[in-house]
Amino acid sequence: MILVLTQIAAGAGGLPKECATLSARGGSNIWERTKAPDLGRYCDLLASAAAKLAGPAHLVIDVVAIADEADRMLPGRAAAPILRGRALARLGKYAAALEALKEAKTRDDVALDEPEALLVWARVQSFTGHTEEALAAYRALMPRASVLGLAERGLVYVGAGMLAMSLGPKGIDEAVSILRQARKDSQDVAQRVAALALALALDRAGEKAEARLILSERPRDNVPALLVEPAAIESMGPQWDVEHEAMLALAVEAVDATRARRGWTTYLEGPGAHGPWADHAREHITARRTEVGRGR
Repeated sequence: MILVLTQIAAGAGGLPKECATLSARGGSNIWERTKAPDLGRYCDLLASAAAKLAGPAHLVIDVVAIADEADRMLPGRAAAPILRGRALARLGKYAAALEALKEAKTRDDVALDEPEALLVWARVQSFTGHTEEALAAYRALMPRASVLGLAERGLVYVGAGMLAMSLGPKGIDEAVSILRQARKDSQDVAQRVAALALALALDRAGEKAEARLILSERPRDNVPALLVEPAAIESMGPQWDVEHEAMLALAVEAVDATRARRGWTTYLEGPGAHGPWADHAREHITARRTEVGRGR
């Protein structure tokens, strides 16, 4: 995970409810400390862990130990495993992150309902191969995505759109709809990736003229460089490995049939060969072979 997910991890959800009363002044604050003398230390640990999540990786490693300490101090609460899960996700340990977030959800049904937390949950589900669960989380999140920052909205819509497209023809209409929103509600790298992904989805849906129109609107984009930018890889989530060659191949077809054919071939030499869009790629290869034969 890179910077955007780091910011999500650090900023999501604010104070847990058990710590909110300690931030108040007066008698209620004293009463809460009297009832639970360890609560102040527990909340200090959570605050420290959240702050470290915004730092470099060597600090994030400490978050797991801090969350474990907080959990031992006041066990059975959801905040500590949420922080542990976010730290593990930041470190790329998605399976362990998923288990931590599941534990938080077991302890509190609404622990992951905040938009920022739900985005991390959706992404961790997608990175661990739980496509339907990830899409369910994205679908719950998208109506509320406007409360997120623009960078985070890009992660929501591009990630959800790419995941829907991975379902094949049964998911392509949803993918087109989501990626249209991604193009509208994201910015910078994520917006440019959304345009490429939308063009690919439209082409696969048979709307080839609209796909070509979208691609023609950004003729100066350096697509090969764009698709290897860290922000592009993050926005596409686990589907980057599968789809970036197809996106590149489609983008260059109008100007370089030979390069396009090579891209589609590479797509079929990788995970795309076993996915629902293999025949779509083969159709493009056949068309490009004809064009190359004509000297285009």
